[in-house]
Amino acid sequence: MAAAEKGKKKKRASLSSFTILLIILVVLAIVTVIMSACGVEGVEGATLSQVLTAPVFGFQDAIGVCLFVMILGGFLGIITETGALDAGIAALVRKLHGNELVLIPILMFIFSIGGTTYGMCEETVPFYLLLAATMVAAGFDSLTGAAVVLLGAGCGVIGSTVNPFAVGVAVDALSGIGIQANQAIIIVLGLILWIVTLAISIVFVMRYAKKVKADKGSTFLSLQEQEDMMNEWGMTESKVEAADNDEAPVEKMTGRQKWSLIVFGLTFVVMIAAFIPWADLGVDVFEAGQVTEEVTTTVGADDIVAAYDQQTDTSLALPEGTEGVDTAEVTVQPAWSSFLTGVPVGGWYFDEASTWFLLMAIVIGVIGGVSESRFVKAFINGAADMMSVVLIIALARSITVLMAKTGLDMWILNNAAAALTGMSAIVFAPLSFLLYIVLSFLIPSSSGMATVSIPIMGGLASHLGFSVETMVMIYSAGNGLVNLFTPTSGAIMGGLALAKIEYSTWLKFGAKLFVVLGVVLVVILTAAMVILS
Repeated sequence: MAAAEKGKKKKRASLSSFTILLIILVVLAIVTVIMSACGVEGVEGATLSQVLTAPVFGFQDAIGVCLFVMILGGFLGIITETGALDAGIAALVRKLHGNELVLIPILMFIFSIGGTTYGMCEETVPFYLLLAATMVAAGFDSLTGAAVVLLGAGCGVIGSTVNPFAVGVAVDALSGIGIQANQAIIIVLGLILWIVTLAISIVFVMRYAKKVKADKGSTFLSLQEQEDMMNEWGMTESKVEAADNDEAPVEKMTGRQKWSLIVFGLTFVVMIAAFIPWADLGVDVFEAGQVTEEVTTTVGADDIVAAYDQQTDTSLALPEGTEGVDTAEVTVQPAWSSFLTGVPVGGWYFDEASTWFLLMAIVIGVIGGVSESRFVKAFINGAADMMSVVLIIALARSITVLMAKTGLDMWILNNAAAALTGMSAIVFAPLSFLLYIVLSFLIPSSSGMATVSIPIMGGLASHLGFSVETMVMIYSAGNGLVNLFTPTSGAIMGGLALAKIEYSTWLKFGAKLFVVLGVVLVVILTAAMVILS
């Protein structure tokens, strides 16, 4: 009875991700209204219509990733229907019996490589479900699986080395204002931040996993979350335990299941490879055969006005007869690797990934011997299971949409940059890091953050005689740290939803780690700023 009452209390005290995001949206809207009423220049008060339509525009803004998540759900529904996934996980855990902990550092390191090289973030969403199932079967909990994915990739992003969506955009932004950054220094700083934060996170996750395996009561999951976890993945765990204890005969995988698993793994390998911007890293093998030509078109006054007004939401007036020139690169002959989606490997994004997973769902269905009626039902049910994740991603994006419309993000950036002028390096570095912590809640996108902030902060650092390379890493580390726990990140909120974990549980689990990582980052970056300036 006492345990039941305790569980009910936990249910009442825990807010859902939807509620948390709605509260943040409303609170920020109220803040902008108050600031506007007080005459704060640069901030417009959010209107009721802007607040109400923000989730809709957030959905539009995130439609690519939302569609990808739905098709991913159907894909996972098909592989589950074949029985190959459960059988594969059980076989893996049996093979590692007694050494399951070794999975954690290996997988976290692999995810971190994706983070530091190309900013792996939204691409991690499908792995939350897979790792949750695997870790539960290994005797840990779903929270361990989520931590492996989020902290692994996240530490890589914190220490971005050649990540084109973080340091690449930042260096380009600096070039736009006439400042050249030393890429070698950026890579070295990135390596230091990457390895140090990853090592700390691996130790943290392994210690927690070890406690949970020894005592299930050590889990951070609430009673409801534990119940959801066992309903979703408990059968896998019981089968493995039975097999390990010789309580039941071990079911061998069929030939169809083995081939389904091979194709399943190949699907993710191709997806990851296709997301990496190889051309930016100096590898052009996937673009071989591509021929482009420059096409110039004369644009009239009406077209210029229409494009400008749509982009800026203003009214432009031009004299009659005004003409402009529009120059664009047009592909005459596609690259050899673009035969499947029309986009070469290395240039894929969510539209191409959705196409790939839809195709591979059909392939696995055929290999696994899934009939047409079972295929349709499994795919629809799998996609339906993802709808809560899709809505969370859209709602998280709505906060960024509202802040851009009201101008609150740029107001904070401009005023903070002005306040930092004239400070010494030992003060400038930690305060800049704190600024990026605040800004990253409003702009979780690393490329978006670099575009709007680096011309201001990088220019300020250069003007004061400080290291612009360190400023780039301050931005990368600050934004990367916040993206380990910000509720405005659709990848985090969607991934946690897949792993059946409430946002509040994730905060309780990682709070100490986030503080430790923040302190370590400040120390390293401040030392770098002092030494390199």
